[in-house]
Amino acid sequence: MIALGVILLILGYVFGIHVLWVLGVILLVVGAVFWLLGMAGRPVAGRRYWF
Repeated sequence: MIALGVILLILGYVFGIHVLWVLGVILLVVGAVFWLLGMAGRPVAGRRYWF
């Protein structure tokens, strides 16, 4: 999810598409939150691991 967010951020910046940039930021933030919760050992949405 973090990788997809970074890709959308880059594509949105290069092509000047604001919607892609916003979606990239959202995916990046959500992915980072899931990653931090996973590192803390807390299950996210009933799953301990996301892979």
